[in-house]
Amino acid sequence: MRPIKTISCLVLLASINFSIAQDLSQKAKDFLATLSPELKLQAVFPLKHEERFNFNFVPLERKGPTFRDFNATQKTAALELLKASLSAQGFKKATDIIELEKALIIIEKQAPDSHYRDPLNYHFCIFGIPSADKAWGWKFEGHHISVNFVSNEGRIVSSTPSFFGSNPGIVNIEEQKGKQALKLESELALLLVNALSEEQLKTARVSEEAPKEIITGNSRKASNIEPSGISFNALDDDQKKTFLQLLDVFVKNYELGFSKTLLEKIKKAGMDNLSFAWAGGLRYGVPHYYRIQGPMLLIEYDNIQNNANHVHTSVRDLTNDFAEDILREHYLSEH
Repeated sequence: MRPIKTISCLVLLASINFSIAQDLSQKAKDFLATLSPELKLQAVFPLKHEERFNFNFVPLERKGPTFRDFNATQKTAALELLKASLSAQGFKKATDIIELEKALIIIEKQAPDSHYRDPLNYHFCIFGIPSADKAWGWKFEGHHISVNFVSNEGRIVSSTPSFFGSNPGIVNIEEQKGKQALKLESELALLLVNALSEEQLKTARVSEEAPKEIITGNSRKASNIEPSGISFNALDDDQKKTFLQLLDVFVKNYELGFSKTLLEKIKKAGMDNLSFAWAGGLRYGVPHYYRIQGPMLLIEYDNIQNNANHVHTSVRDLTNDFAEDILREHYLSEH
């Protein structure tokens, strides 16, 4: 097995205190200042560029420079931008998922010269000019991670769509054995569905068979899925507590100021309008799927591939993915 240069040493940055500041512009400027003209040309796009909407979570060719292109100073600045955009839990998930690429190299017996699985193959794109008073955005994406941010007037106004995946869901080889990057997403949901009464389960379980993938996939606009499952107000107090813990696992991946704003938006749309739908088996290792859905929110989870040990999760703001609604107003005001 070839030695693999990774960002492992830089993951220690996660131990530094996370500041709760929504203005990412200085971190983005600091990152861009480290880049050569050639790398900056690869990294920066107009805000209206179609690449901003190129949302994917599988291994493929992407635009934007990667960790493989960066020296140590550039890697540090890139990770500082990512760290400022996510919460501590979100940053840990991202770095844990990146490290799983090393496990896949071993599991899949990848050739020494192959970069199909590569912990350095994660891309950085900046959209527009980072500014404390104007609109701009940025994206971090690679296998099983896609996080998309838009900032306007010095604050994050959108962090969706976002995607976190984990393959393996639970690592079973000696290297990283027992590691579970998306543990709470699985455990809390299984706890909730198995706490439902027989009658509640009849409502919550919409199918005996899980779909083959998250339903929205990588669509620019999330699918209009007919609401189904059991409503929040049909749960008892203990079930509601578990539901809210599960909701936090997804909502609190972002910079905490934005996470708070997003949660307030969900509450304003009505907690009683949220529902929990389940499909498939009721234990880990059997294909299963769930979603949390509301008037402006769609969270999806599936664990289907690789003998139900391969997790996909996504969060969509049905009213403001890619900040399209907010930027529409911004463009109109510009003209």
